[in-house]
Amino acid sequence: MSPRQITVLGECVADAFTEPARASNELALRVLPGGGPANTAVALARLGTPARFLARLSGDVFGRLFRAHLEASGVDLSDAVTAAEPSTLAVAELDAQGQAAFSFHAQNTADWQWTSGELANVDLSGTACVHTGSLALVSEPGAAVVEEFLAAAAPGATVSIDPNVRPLLVNPQVYRARLTHWCGLADILRLSADDLDLLLPGTPPEQACDLWHAAGARLVVITLGADGALASLDGERVRVPAVATPVVDTVGAGDSFTAGLLHHLGAGGFLGGRLTELGVAEVAEACRFGTQVAALTCSVAGPNPPWQHQLAQLTTAGGA
Repeated sequence: MSPRQITVLGECVADAFTEPARASNELALRVLPGGGPANTAVALARLGTPARFLARLSGDVFGRLFRAHLEASGVDLSDAVTAAEPSTLAVAELDAQGQAAFSFHAQNTADWQWTSGELANVDLSGTACVHTGSLALVSEPGAAVVEEFLAAAAPGATVSIDPNVRPLLVNPQVYRARLTHWCGLADILRLSADDLDLLLPGTPPEQACDLWHAAGARLVVITLGADGALASLDGERVRVPAVATPVVDTVGAGDSFTAGLLHHLGAGGFLGGRLTELGVAEVAEACRFGTQVAALTCSVAGPNPPWQHQLAQLTTAGGA
């Protein structure tokens, strides 16, 4: 079955990575197009899912980079807004394990200025799933508009949310205050172990899943890095191991996992409603696929998710 369209809403961020400079008083940066929702849209399109991205794209040098990257990956930008504000910039420093620490330059940038009018005429009739999250859900003035859009989309589409907590930019308490409401909007909640530690410090993953189920989310998936992923469907759990891979960096790995999860569920015909036909065996298969997509993303620099043919090569190499 060919997957129906997935519409992703959220930010594009210029990810600037520090590199060795030629002189001691210089700082060299290598800029790659990133941002959690943008990474997910790119990964979906490269996997073969029709992906539309609702974004506010600046006309500055970074905005032009975003647009070229998204279009080259096959993402539909027909409903993207041309924004007057500048793009968001994040400067990343990588540790020895390839984990990135970001500093953000995001005050009054294009990504957060959504108005109701900009989303009012978006046609969701062909959309099976709406995915959003990260800073777009907590950065005003646009956050409330995004929540209204999700509520309007829910009757006809599966809703997926990835909180992607950024504590250096937004106090985690802001996420905590809204998370119950998001669970009421979402069918799928995907987050990382780091997100869990920030949202519910000291809470075991299984207990967190039960709290979020009670708030309304049917499927909760917590990615655990090298330990794989824990998925909970209405309280029925499954753990999926990670795929071993040489790690260049982990930037965009969670976004790629989410894309793999949604792509697999969409290809199976499970998206487009409240996941009523979904069972835990199908969830496990979708999570295994997501770990493969994430592993390939970790094997290259920056948020650069694989194309469908690259995933086929990984499957062949693994003997599956």
